[in-house]
Amino acid sequence: MSVLDVLQKGLTAAQAMGLMQLLLSFAIAQQSLEHLARGDRMIYVPRLLLCVAMGLGFGGAWPVWGLWLVSLAMLWRYQGPYNGGSDKMTMLILSCLGLAHLAPTPFWQEMALSYLAVQLVLSYFVSGWVKVVNPEWQRGEALRDVFRFSAYPVSEGLRDLADRPRFLFVMGWAVILFELAFPLSLLDPVALKLALLCAAGFHFSNACFFGLNRFFWIWLCAYPALIWFQDRIFS
Repeated sequence: MSVLDVLQKGLTAAQAMGLMQLLLSFAIAQQSLEHLARGDRMIYVPRLLLCVAMGLGFGGAWPVWGLWLVSLAMLWRYQGPYNGGSDKMTMLILSCLGLAHLAPTPFWQEMALSYLAVQLVLSYFVSGWVKVVNPEWQRGEALRDVFRFSAYPVSEGLRDLADRPRFLFVMGWAVILFELAFPLSLLDPVALKLALLCAAGFHFSNACFFGLNRFFWIWLCAYPALIWFQDRIFS
C-alpha cells in the first residue's frame, strides 16, 4: 500500500486498523522510553513490550487491550490523565481499536471505527466553537496572554510574539476558522487529506512553540480512521 494509493483510493477498515496500531505503537513507545530514562520501570517496561507486539502485529487484540489496561492503571496511579487531552485520545483510540478487534460482525467493527472518526472531527470543531464564543479569542488576546504569561512557550524568545498583536489576531482567527470548517473536509477525499495535512502542521507548530509534542503523535494515530470513514460514508 503506497501513499498514492491512500490518496486516490482511501483505506479499508483492516488497513486503517493496521496503520493506527503501527502509529500508536510508535507514539506510546516513545512516551515509555522517556519514562524509562528516569528509572520508572513498573508500568513502562510492560507498556513498551506491548507496543513492540502491537507494532509487529503479534497477538491480535491482546496487545491493544493490554495497553488499554496499562493506560487505565496509569489513570489510577496519576489520579487522572496527567497529559490531559493526549492521554484521553490515547484511551479513545485503544478502546475503539480493541472493540473493533472483538466485533462479532463487520458492521460492529465499522461502528467502532466510525465512532473514533466522529470523535476526531468533533475534537476540532468543538475546539473551534469554544474559541469563537470566547471574547478573548475574538479580540486576539488569548494567544497574546499564552505567549506573555504562561509556562507553555518552549523558548523565552518566543514571548516576544506577545508584542505582535496583529499577527496573533490573524493567527488566532485562522485557527478558529480552520477548526470550525474542518467537518466540511469530509465532503471530498482530497480536501480531507489536505485538511489533515494542515491539522498535522497545526499540531507540529504547537509542539515547537509550546512543547505539546504528544498531541502531534497521538492525533496522527487517529487519522487513518477518518480517511477510512470518509471513503466509506461519503464516496
